[in-house]
Amino acid sequence: MLIEIILIVVGIAVVLWGADRFTDGASGLARRLKVSELVIGLTVVALGTSLPEFIVSFMSVLRGSGDMSVGNVVGSNIFNGLVVVGCSAILINLKVDKALLRRDIPLTLVASVLLLAFVASDNSLSRVEAVVLLAFFGIYSWVTYRVAMQDRRAAGEVKEETTPMPKLLLLIAVGIAALVVGGRVLVDNAAAVAREFHVSESVIGLTILAAGTSLPELVTSMVAARKGSEGLALGNALGSNIFNIAFVLGICGSVSPLTVTDITLVDWGMLVGSTLLLWLLAWTGKKLNRGEGTVLVCAYLAYLVWLLAR
Repeated sequence: MLIEIILIVVGIAVVLWGADRFTDGASGLARRLKVSELVIGLTVVALGTSLPEFIVSFMSVLRGSGDMSVGNVVGSNIFNGLVVVGCSAILINLKVDKALLRRDIPLTLVASVLLLAFVASDNSLSRVEAVVLLAFFGIYSWVTYRVAMQDRRAAGEVKEETTPMPKLLLLIAVGIAALVVGGRVLVDNAAAVAREFHVSESVIGLTILAAGTSLPELVTSMVAARKGSEGLALGNALGSNIFNIAFVLGICGSVSPLTVTDITLVDWGMLVGSTLLLWLLAWTGKKLNRGEGTVLVCAYLAYLVWLLAR
């Protein structure tokens, strides 16, 4: 048990270090490519910080654990929408871009409802349904690409970046590697500790694995918020949620149909409800202040208490 606890601390340290490198590289890349930090957050950063979710969910599929695979994604998305965004807003008031309100939050909600509809019908995600999720991801990627091209035409609004491109790419690559390795060490050992207390796989997926694999999103968004990169902080959380559902479960379900038996209506309600709550709070004043961030975090804590009591 002592070794696992030491490795958990090491994993956290590696994730923190990687998030700082990754944020610097991604912010510089946005300026270098003359696109907004929001677009980079929704794409490069979201993909990088979603790698732990992909690794954990894919390995769970290979082990035949659909509950852990889907639970990891559902729990991670709830964590992203409530804790990642909430903690970032507590750290600094976040200005919410109009594009997030009109496009990215609604698309996140659509992805969540789509997954719920697929699984609720027969407690499984079939290969055909997984392909539909991948198609949704393709459409989302195309829309984001169009936005990036529009940003480049408005390049005058983005300040110049003097850091050489190879150094920026190296920072991103090193950051991603540290996030994945640190997140993996953290998750493996946290799950091992949880199993010592005989916690079910679905609850492990919804809590330990979800929080562990979302740690890169949490640290990256908080570091970005602290550095004033609000678009990067919010884009990372929302982009990761779409990646998790449409790409991660799309790939996993295409490899093998996922049977889901131990995720409750409350869990699904929190998945959809957390996005609705975030959308509602973001509309008020077109920003998320510290009080609203506290509401988001408290909502997650209440859900966590319910999970542990269950």
